[in-house]
Amino acid sequence: MQKVTIIGGGASGCMAAVSAASLGAEVTLYEPNRQLGRKLRLTGKGRCNLTNNCGVNEVVANVVTSGKFLFSALKRFPPSEVMKFFEDLGVPLKTERGNRVFPVSDDANDVAEALGREMLRLGVTIIPEKVNDANKIRKLISCGTRVIIATGGASYPATGSDGGGYELARAFGHTLIEARPRLVPLTSDDADCKALQGLSLKNVTAALRSGAKTLYSEMGELQFTHFGVSGPLVLSASCHLPRDAENVTLEIDLKPALDFETLDKRLQRDFEKYSNRDFSNALEDLAPPLLRPVLVSKSGIAPGKKVHSVTKAERQALARLFKCFTVNISGTRPLAEAVISSGGVDVREVNPSTMESRLTEGLYFCGEILDADAYTGGFNLQIAWATGRSAGISAASSLSL
Repeated sequence: MQKVTIIGGGASGCMAAVSAASLGAEVTLYEPNRQLGRKLRLTGKGRCNLTNNCGVNEVVANVVTSGKFLFSALKRFPPSEVMKFFEDLGVPLKTERGNRVFPVSDDANDVAEALGREMLRLGVTIIPEKVNDANKIRKLISCGTRVIIATGGASYPATGSDGGGYELARAFGHTLIEARPRLVPLTSDDADCKALQGLSLKNVTAALRSGAKTLYSEMGELQFTHFGVSGPLVLSASCHLPRDAENVTLEIDLKPALDFETLDKRLQRDFEKYSNRDFSNALEDLAPPLLRPVLVSKSGIAPGKKVHSVTKAERQALARLFKCFTVNISGTRPLAEAVISSGGVDVREVNPSTMESRLTEGLYFCGEILDADAYTGGFNLQIAWATGRSAGISAASSLSL
């Protein structure tokens, strides 16, 4: 019977354990937290967006780093199979907007507990200890045990993803790509952000730009905060923020459904409707309350100017402001606040079909410790499931995948 030791009881580690044990391997899993899947239980604001109901090519299209490396694992365990896996474990699922998949219960604990029950059924031994000694791993491998490192990245350190696995990988000669926050709010020194704190904008388009270069552009939802901007659009945009964040802006199209000419005509109608009002009181049909005074201030039009006195040039400048509301970006919130971290084990040193180290036979990696990350929408957990399954099956089998 093949012995498999897994270090880390997060999403990928649990999947690796179930996959290896289901093939008859004797599996031992080390996890220092009292609960398995502690970070998993927090995902999707506690609801667990566990995958995306789409094809493999679409998953890869949403991978920011190492998409080509992940293709084999994703093809062997695509979203459809992940969904079947959890439903077979007694977790009914539902698909929501953007093909995001959640448990019907909207409770992430159901996903983690289902994995725990399956490991118990399959006889997986769970040891509540932290493994940070590379020599212990060497001894296990030398005795024929296969070891899977699934310790996560460096985000949410309170859950155990404290970057400790990086040192284990480095002890085996692996190259580590510097960890950076991904899917994280962006910071700004603009006073407008504080003035707009709490404002949520839906169905807007946001473009992250570095000078004249567009780094990312998409439609969706964002929120203003006391430190800058957050929300789904911003989290995805953060994946494209350069290390040097100088001269980076987030340009928000507040009215993406209207081209400039149509918007200008709309402004003309509103200005005719409120022709005798002060300009500061003429935007109630076009902007939410928190946004109005900021638009008035940025427009350059005197707040007390009567609407019928606003010139064509001023009106069109206001239209351009609606189409390009700019926020200067200074950086990101800390790595500890990121949903995931980018960086980790250089995937060129890992076999994409088996997740086995190319440097040390019998050593495997899966999940966020790998330098692989994706946008929001269930894609990062899909990576965890797929790489965990590949590692678990490969470690338990004497045959190459």
